[in-house]
Amino acid sequence: MKSKFLGRAAVLMMVIAMLLSMTACSTFNPDSGNDDTGKVEYVIRLGHSDTADNLVNVSLQNYADWVNEQTGGRVIVRLYPNEELGDNTEMAQQLVTGELDAMMMPQGVEATYAPKIATLGLPFLFSSSEQAWAVTDNEEIAGKLTEELSNYNLIQLAFWENGMRQLTNNVKEINTPADMAGMNFRIPDDDMTASIIKELGAKATKFAWSKTYDALKQGTFDGQENPVANIYANNIQEVNKYMTITNHKYESKNLVFSLTTWKKLPKDIQDVLLEGAKTFGKEHREAVAAHESEQLEKLKAAGMVVNENPDIAAFKKATTNVYTQFELQNEWTADLVALIREAVAQMQ
Repeated sequence: MKSKFLGRAAVLMMVIAMLLSMTACSTFNPDSGNDDTGKVEYVIRLGHSDTADNLVNVSLQNYADWVNEQTGGRVIVRLYPNEELGDNTEMAQQLVTGELDAMMMPQGVEATYAPKIATLGLPFLFSSSEQAWAVTDNEEIAGKLTEELSNYNLIQLAFWENGMRQLTNNVKEINTPADMAGMNFRIPDDDMTASIIKELGAKATKFAWSKTYDALKQGTFDGQENPVANIYANNIQEVNKYMTITNHKYESKNLVFSLTTWKKLPKDIQDVLLEGAKTFGKEHREAVAAHESEQLEKLKAAGMVVNENPDIAAFKKATTNVYTQFELQNEWTADLVALIREAVAQMQ
């Protein structure tokens, strides 16, 4: 009787060991519930902060479909938009701990783990998104910008787009920094943006993007700043009457994986995910550029007053101290900015 019990216990221990072994091969839960053929081996949970109809989600869905096709149904990339899994800061922390597989990480949040990437957001460093792309497409510079991510269990697959950022508010038309005095602006979790807004004479308050529309509607903030694509997708014209085209900073939003997940993927799947990240990242930034004029016209038609010719010289002058402070905090700033400007000069 005792030997029979021990035999059953041994079998049970073997089963448990097999299950643990299977779990150790994958960070995510194998899920065949949405796959009639039973081919699904990996479900990758990918979170982001934008709405389901934002252009970033459209390109992410194209990416997910392509990955599923290229892997013969072995991989499902499951999207969680609109901060369903937490705000950007919370999702980034989930990547670090391995609780989440991937996310679209704004460069301001990413700068917590790779400080050099914040350089892209220095005020008026770029006069167009195309100039920023010349930098992020440069493998040497891109490597420098993201080189510390692995220290935090992170790996970036590709630079995607957020864009050149603009100001909106519900108080008055802004033409110079003096017009911003006394205003309170919602900003993302981005220290560079905070420095810029403060130098422009306004208050900067970090706040979750998914809650910003209601906060603006309730008058918690006077305004916010974002690329046209995000302003349009989130109907900010309904709660902010005025927009000023400042292009005061550029921001990327990047496809970042947890290394906990990445290291447990077979090489062939890693290759597919990496190739698709780069391909659809370019698709996304081209879509943002192609739709901006149309979106701007629709915002105007909806009643938003858009100042397309503010006193940019005054804005540049007001934010020069941001460079000074950033260089004081980071000894590598001058060399990296010089490298970036060289890459921009070579495209002209």
